[in-house]
Amino acid sequence: MWSVIAACAIACCSPEMDANTPEPPAPLVAEVQQGLQTGSLIFSQGDCLAVKIFTQSSFTHVAGVVATGGDFMVYESTNGVGVRKMPLVEYLRRQSPTTFHIVHPKVPFTEEKALAYQTHLESQIGRKYAVRHHLTGNRCEGLHCSEYMTDALMAAELISAKEPPRVSPGSLLEGVITSNAYREGNRVELSVSEPPQSLDQPWYYRAWDSTSTCCSKSARQVRRWIFCR
Repeated sequence: MWSVIAACAIACCSPEMDANTPEPPAPLVAEVQQGLQTGSLIFSQGDCLAVKIFTQSSFTHVAGVVATGGDFMVYESTNGVGVRKMPLVEYLRRQSPTTFHIVHPKVPFTEEKALAYQTHLESQIGRKYAVRHHLTGNRCEGLHCSEYMTDALMAAELISAKEPPRVSPGSLLEGVITSNAYREGNRVELSVSEPPQSLDQPWYYRAWDSTSTCCSKSARQVRRWIFCR
């Protein structure tokens, strides 16, 4: 029973923040961008308990980067949305709060590898999210985040995998590092700052606002722990 519950969340627990979540500060974005290039992978250490227990790893999500001029696009497959891409800053905002572990190709992609990698990523946009097939290793209509990244790296002939659906974020990270294909990058803590209370408001208004904020934060945390959202 637990394996079924875990499979409903495993390999792609990417929390969605509301529209009011502010963009990350410029210094943090600059820290993430250090060394970033086509082929860089961004691993997230989120709160999803199912993934952490099932995979025996703290890594709960992975996304891939494509450099376009001076900008960076991030590709992912996530629960409730499917496969998509977005600018780096927007991706960081949506992931808040979390810890990022970034790795980069040891050798920059050639034009051929970069084209194969990006072509595969683009070809999957709009595809449904699915994860239950992680247990069987069989392909299905949808795909999860680490399967998506594994396939893209295989398209670039950088790695090989017998059963990409069974690859988890943690095992993918271990694989690209131990195979000597990737090198360690930055480890970045991304948090969300709560707006300060206005002292001009009556005490009872501030008390209600504090209670409401506390309850909302608790509910969001439970969703992140249990429902991986």
